[in-house]
Order: sequence, then C-alpha cells, then structure tokens
Amino acid sequence: MRIPRIFIDSQLNENTEIPMPDTSFQHVCKVLRLKSGHPVKVFNGVGGQFNASITNVEKRSASLKITNFENLDNESPIKVTIGQSLSRGERMDYAIQKAVEAGVFAIQPLFSERCEVKLSQDRVEKRLQHWQQVAISAAEQSGRGIVPIVHSPIELDFWVAQCTQSLKLTLHHHSARPIHQLEQPQDQQICLLIGPEGGLTETEVEFSNKHDFQAITLGPRVLRTETAPVVALSVINSLWGDI
Repeated sequence: MRIPRIFIDSQLNENTEIPMPDTSFQHVCKVLRLKSGHPVKVFNGVGGQFNASITNVEKRSASLKITNFENLDNESPIKVTIGQSLSRGERMDYAIQKAVEAGVFAIQPLFSERCEVKLSQDRVEKRLQHWQQVAISAAEQSGRGIVPIVHSPIELDFWVAQCTQSLKLTLHHHSARPIHQLEQPQDQQICLLIGPEGGLTETEVEFSNKHDFQAITLGPRVLRTETAPVVALSVINSLWGDI
C-alpha cells in the first residue's frame, strides 16, 4: 500500500488534527483518490516524521489526524553545501531536485562570470520560492525528514570568501587531482563549488584557490552543470558517507 508523505510548514504535535494543505489535497485526494482512513506520513522539514491518517474528506478539503512521531536516520553524515552557479529553467530545478535526493545539506545559488541568468529582485524572490518548493517535493519523495535550505542567490566571489567548511572543493574538469585522493574532513563538512553551463573562468578558479578551495575532478568526462552535483554527492557519500 502506497503511503504518501506530506510537508506541513508549521509545528506538528502528536494526537492532533489539522487541515490538509490545498496542494496536498489536490494530489492526495483528487489525483490519487485516497479516502478517509488512509495512512500518510507528515513532516515539517526539521527532522523526523509523524504517522497520520486522512479524515473528513469533503469536496474541496480534508483533514489529517496526527498520531505518533517517528525518528528518521537517513541523513548523510557528511554535510555538503553546494555553491551552484545559476543555470536556465529546468536545469536549475533538476540540479536542486537531484541534490536533495542525493543528500545535500544546503544549496547556495551563485551568480558567476559566465552565468547567463539575470534576475531582478522580484524574480529572485519568485525563483527562490520555486526552488525551495522543488527541494520540499524532493524531500517528500526521497523520505527525508529535513528539507535542505535553498539560499537566496549571491555573487560567487562573496560566497567563496565566506565559506568556513574544513574541506572546500572546486569542480574543475581541467584539474588532474581526482576526489578520491583527498582525506575525509574531520568535521564532516564540505563546501562544493560548481560552475555554470560555460564553466568557471580561470580567474574564478584562481580566486577559489586563494581561499583554500582545492580543484578536483570527478573523472575524464565533462559533466553538465546540473549533472555535476548528483555525481559529486554520490562520490562523496560513497567515499565518506552512507552509500
């Protein structure tokens, strides 16, 4: 029996009844056609999840009866924050979605020299809301109890200069140093810089090197900007994490 997971952006408590969000109602009750009494999982993105069931299904609304809390133990022990250079449309969505599925800790969208995406302040707010919803949906699908934060876009140089993780990496296909030659960070924290569709400039790579980033490669093939975070997270979790 399929048990859907529903994200609720509020505090959750055992033995309570709450309204089902409209977007979840459309999917769960209209698309999946689930009825009263069907079990669901409910989470709010800060860890763990609750068992619940559907109640009071009406034409345009339903409720959720929350029962007991469940701990989840499926977060990667390696906390990877990705600095992802902005890409167009669905490519950025894909990068965020798959990074969340692969266990990313946080995502920082970046404006870089070869970035072709230009956003006004109004568009930044709309895109940020959209990207966070992509992360929420990916967390729902992948069974995570924590929803990684997608931060507001900033300039690449500013992010590179303020990163404090013990292991700082730049994905750069011209580098001759493979990632498996590195030692596991003692504090389990990594920041990972990924360039745009046209790649990072040599100036950006040199700037990151001056701030203790190490240029590494994931192999002999050139990866697309939206593919790179998935492969990198898979390799990192295979080397030091839970894969």
